[in-house]
Amino acid sequence: MATPTVKLRTTGTQFTCPKSEHCLLEVLELHAVEVEYQCRSGYCGACRLKLVKGEVAYYQPPLALINDSEILPCCCMPLTDIELDI
Repeated sequence: MATPTVKLRTTGTQFTCPKSEHCLLEVLELHAVEVEYQCRSGYCGACRLKLVKGEVAYYQPPLALINDSEILPCCCMPLTDIELDI
């Protein structure tokens, strides 16, 4: 399976999501994308982002309430190429 690509809608920036990282938030930080966060465990919801395209999988179910089009990058990784509204 190919390594998923992350695309940022506002800048058009794209990068791959290495499987060596623990979560999408770490991948974003690796590429100097600033995302607000607090707990890093899906509890607070501070890191919520809008997922425009693609699919993610959670390594633990998020406890924070999120809308259908939102993800918590602190506890998920892309399954497919994704586009984020940031």
